[in-house]
Amino acid sequence: MLILGKDFLDKIIEHSKRALPNEACGILAGPPSCIGQDKEDSVRRVNRVYEMTNADKSPETFFMDAKEQLKVVKEIRSLGIEMVAIYHSHVASRAYPSSHDVELAFYPEASYVIVSLKDKDNPNVRAFKIRDNKITEEKMKIE
Repeated sequence: MLILGKDFLDKIIEHSKRALPNEACGILAGPPSCIGQDKEDSVRRVNRVYEMTNADKSPETFFMDAKEQLKVVKEIRSLGIEMVAIYHSHVASRAYPSSHDVELAFYPEASYVIVSLKDKDNPNVRAFKIRDNKITEEKMKIE
């Protein structure tokens, strides 16, 4: 389960809208996961949002700027926290991983949060795990 504060959710949605007409992307970080009875029961809490530059500058794809990503990963490590999730927006499609998203899912331990702006007045936000090209929706709790 991914736990996301309402203020962080609002920040992600705002970033997604600002990035229009292109997709937005970023990293969510937080403390190491709390493991339940088995690894699939892990609970991860977001306590930092890192807005990234979409180097693709595209309404259909995203690719994080490599220099920014390296800087953020170093900061996350220095703070003793972990990358919890990667988020990005879908400008005109539903909040579900595209085939391109699956191809770029290099972190099986991370959650993938997608913000659909198909209805800009009512964004839809969902979280997924992507492992071995298999997509599983993850429970997300907004506090």
